[in-house]
Amino acid sequence: MARGEVKASWRKPAGMLAILLLILVWVVIVASFSSQIGALPILVQLVIYVVLGIIWITPLKPMLRWMETGNWRLPRN
Repeated sequence: MARGEVKASWRKPAGMLAILLLILVWVVIVASFSSQIGALPILVQLVIYVVLGIIWITPLKPMLRWMETGNWRLPRN
């Protein structure tokens, strides 16, 4: 490989598609419970939607690490 040449990786497009799929699946799951959540008091709804809005972020860190390095976990020292 010549100096300055960047080798394209298939992990970034695959990871991007996986993230979009994760978001789509999560939205469908949460939306399927919207009528039950909507029947709860507004402050309970707020807490539920904040928690559900944060939970989907959890798998992103290993996914982003894999996209960059090809490893799912941090290397052991």
